[in-house]
Amino acid sequence: MAVGGFAVDGPVSGAVNGQITASVVITCIVAATSGLIFGYDIGISGGVTTMAPFLQKFFPAVYRKAGEAERNMYCMYDSQVLTAFTSSLYLAGLAASLVASRLTAAIGRRNTMVIGGLTFLAGAAINGGAANVAMLILGRILLGFGVGFTNQATPVYLSEVAPPKWRGAFNTGFQFFIGIGVVVANCLNFVTAKRSWGWRLSLGLAVVPAAIMTIGALLILDTPSSLIERGKVEQARQSLFKVRGKHSDVEAEFAELKKASDVAKEANREPFMTIFERQYRPHLVMSIAIPFFQQVTGINIIAFYAPVLFQSVGLGSDSALIAAIILGLVNLASILVSTGVVDRYGRRFLFMEGGIQMFACQVGVAVLLAVTTGVSGDKQISKGYAILVLVLMCIYAAGFGWSWGPLSWLIPSEIFPIKIRPTGQSISVAVNFATTFVLSQTFLTMLCHFKFGTFLFYSAWIALMTIFVALFLPETKGIPLDSMNLVWEKHWYWRRFVRG
Repeated sequence: MAVGGFAVDGPVSGAVNGQITASVVITCIVAATSGLIFGYDIGISGGVTTMAPFLQKFFPAVYRKAGEAERNMYCMYDSQVLTAFTSSLYLAGLAASLVASRLTAAIGRRNTMVIGGLTFLAGAAINGGAANVAMLILGRILLGFGVGFTNQATPVYLSEVAPPKWRGAFNTGFQFFIGIGVVVANCLNFVTAKRSWGWRLSLGLAVVPAAIMTIGALLILDTPSSLIERGKVEQARQSLFKVRGKHSDVEAEFAELKKASDVAKEANREPFMTIFERQYRPHLVMSIAIPFFQQVTGINIIAFYAPVLFQSVGLGSDSALIAAIILGLVNLASILVSTGVVDRYGRRFLFMEGGIQMFACQVGVAVLLAVTTGVSGDKQISKGYAILVLVLMCIYAAGFGWSWGPLSWLIPSEIFPIKIRPTGQSISVAVNFATTFVLSQTFLTMLCHFKFGTFLFYSAWIALMTIFVALFLPETKGIPLDSMNLVWEKHWYWRRFVRG
């Protein structure tokens, strides 16, 4: 197997049953529905912030600015209070994701997902009934705690339950449900935008995906690794039998999981200290670099503000919402492509192909906007060119959907040994939220001041991350979690750390 330019020959230790059973499919689908709440929030926030009744009630200054016809197209929605509404969730998510590492170790992956769902449900109810900006932001903070817990626990759950041979495909389910949440939210925004109370319905209906994922999480067992880690050995054996099939021989896999857990307990080190040891340097770098790079592709910013963005470049309010729906559907379809090929062609291939595709589209959008609206952005873009912007954004979204979208959740969840797996995933999710907070807080201001240069900013990052993957990310497809150290030992650069 190719590993960053080198090969791992022969079978890896701890080879396990790669059979796909109905039980593992159902379990992973139910767990992956945790992505619904994050996706729904991403989609709903951008749409609600273009609704006139919502802006009139909570952000009247933004409403007046958007109504000024002579306003520069890039600056009509520039408001720190408005972006605080969107980005407050990510500060809360950052804090929650760091707490979640201890929580998942203490009470398990599944129970952490349940707590996340209940917290998100409470936040959705407060937002739906909000009477002022303070209530809006309180609701957003609770939503942030909810997605912080679920985004930390769910990818790890999926990687621990899925057969190694198909781990990539199963893990992409999380991103797929994020995509479903975005599309459903955009469709709902399109329907509710025509009603004065529509924003309340859009925000309040977030209780539905929260209820779906919470009830689903209550119906599944925790992962064998998590149960062993907490001393529930017999329950772990039963859980493993359930996901691998009643007639499967799970003893070899069970023994490997037990051995890994025993080694972790013997070490008895604080995980947040252990992860900074030299031998875990590649793991730490990836847990920071991968989520950071995912966000500086610009995808979540474009998803949050898609209706605002398309309205800014010349599409009407309804057309902007329809464009956002189209963008979401393209992203959703491309995630299915990733599901089908990630375990066949590997992670590195998809990362690099998607990076090249996204880079070309971002540069294309920047050039198109510069030519059609002028350097200052004062010229009106024609509807035909606005549609061309949408087409380029769809190609961009497709590239993200089969590369950095699902793989940025997959890689951090599969590279860590069990003793630092929850900690590593927490760092990864915290970096994701921290970067998203900074970008969402600054995007509308950046769009106002950088204008079309905003897209060149993101394209430069995409070029950098594609080079990073080519040089430093080893291939991890098909490797059992307990044998993952092999890929670092064979890598041209990282082997100096893990062997030292």
